[in-house]
Amino acid sequence: MARLPRLIVPSQPHYVIQRGLNGQSVFQDTDDYTTFLAWLRTAARTYKVAIHAYVLLPDGLHLLATPSDEEGLGQMMQWLGRCYVPYYNQKYGRAGTLWHGRYKTAVVEAANFLLTCCRYLEAAPVRAGLVPAVDAYPWSSYAHHAGIRSDNVVTDHPAYWSLGNTPFQREAAYIELSTQHLPAAQTAVVEAAVLKGWPLGTDKYKKELEQKAKRQVLPAKRGRPFKQPPSA
Repeated sequence: MARLPRLIVPSQPHYVIQRGLNGQSVFQDTDDYTTFLAWLRTAARTYKVAIHAYVLLPDGLHLLATPSDEEGLGQMMQWLGRCYVPYYNQKYGRAGTLWHGRYKTAVVEAANFLLTCCRYLEAAPVRAGLVPAVDAYPWSSYAHHAGIRSDNVVTDHPAYWSLGNTPFQREAAYIELSTQHLPAAQTAVVEAAVLKGWPLGTDKYKKELEQKAKRQVLPAKRGRPFKQPPSA
């Protein structure tokens, strides 16, 4: 199916993926991770983008973020590239682009999919075989959500707050959620939506999104349209 133009909807969560060129490393040591996170925190505040969850992997990054306007998310990602790519190139004696094309993104229905996306994102190091469990990986938002340490990159989403009335209740509920294996069907839905730029939500949400955005948000069906309705 043909790729749709990128859809950015203010005040809605977006799942963002940025990968290294040809699968190459984009983070190699602790300083790389901490430097990028410091710039991410600055860029998010500058361009008014709330970061709800993240994971930095050796060959790329995943974010769950809500922009306050149509331009903020793109401006944030562009600013990060302008800062981080020269830093990385100078440090490792390379030149040229670091990323495999533009970042990919999908609008997320918070009520039904935000926590699923958080769990999928933070489990990426486990799926990649980097660590045996989510709490063993230092470069994600899991430690914040589980109450292991506070992370000033993260802005909690109301969906996370709905897990309990106190921090302890929310953290315990999130830990319990994270111990539950995400079904393969849910994982496939998240991956397809982000890689192809489709909204991640119920059919009702997608229809409402089309009306709000005043544009198509899902690919048209394959094949040429009928000039007349087919006969029975």
